[in-house]
Amino acid sequence: MCEPTTTRFEEGPVPEPGPGEALVGVRYLSMDPTIRTWMDDAPGYLPPIELGATVRSGGVGEVLRSNSDRYAVGDLVVGITGWQDYVIADEGAASMQVVPPGIEPPMVLSVLGVTGMTAYFGMIDVGKVAAGDTVVVSGAAGATGSVAGQIARIRGATKVIGIAGTPEKCAWIVDELGFDAAVNYKSDDVAASLRSLCPEGIDLYYDNVGGDILDICLAQLAMRGRIVLCGAISVYNEKTRPPGPRNIFNLIIKRGRMEGFLVLDYLDRFLEAQIEMVGWLSEGTVKHAEHIVDGLEHAPEALNLLFTGGNTGKVIVKL
Repeated sequence: MCEPTTTRFEEGPVPEPGPGEALVGVRYLSMDPTIRTWMDDAPGYLPPIELGATVRSGGVGEVLRSNSDRYAVGDLVVGITGWQDYVIADEGAASMQVVPPGIEPPMVLSVLGVTGMTAYFGMIDVGKVAAGDTVVVSGAAGATGSVAGQIARIRGATKVIGIAGTPEKCAWIVDELGFDAAVNYKSDDVAASLRSLCPEGIDLYYDNVGGDILDICLAQLAMRGRIVLCGAISVYNEKTRPPGPRNIFNLIIKRGRMEGFLVLDYLDRFLEAQIEMVGWLSEGTVKHAEHIVDGLEHAPEALNLLFTGGNTGKVIVKL
């Protein structure tokens, strides 16, 4: 968890844009579980956040001043902003993408952003969801899981089951998002519930949490079942390495496949996915939710919502 002593709030001068640069006023920050992993002094797909550095995160901002032909004053841009009021965008390593007119900024960080793209490529390219599949999604009321389950339904899955942590979240994914069933991991016997709901086994498990639920789903794979490793939020705050899954041997018996991925591998294909996602949104076949927290000073608390289950949908801080 992000403790009161983990971060500190500092004030300083507004930066001045140089040649080929623009000053961006940050308007929205994306809260993602991976930020917590960047706070550890451990190797990962990106370097750890250095002590004393601005917390790394994505965000949407407005161009306030510009010395670059790429950015016009008033443009909304999306990219790595960090937890700060202002950031400099350039035409190189710190470049940002101009948001097309008419798209609401929160959607740029959620269903049309990294969250939605993670759901899209994880479910379609990595999981290879197919008509007739029985699909289980953990973290199903979160930003990624909620969209992943809807994509499975669109792609013809026979049954889509979500695992969430409150009765309200379970009701939301079934009644609003079209999941066929929901399991409350805090009050239900998850293993027994999944055995009842998936009598022929799980064809595709989209894992956002790791830990015990991953182990349960490993034990209940159907023949040639697939597991997509998107995240392991249940163990990000552990101080020691948790034990590995006990049921991994079942991959051999069921001729199963378990594969992890990073959405960064698909950056060059974001546009094609976003175009299809816009179509689903316009048809009403994909719905989304954003949990907005006001104020940069509340960013640490907003990040913690991801680990306490205090959010439904994408957590975004509005500055």
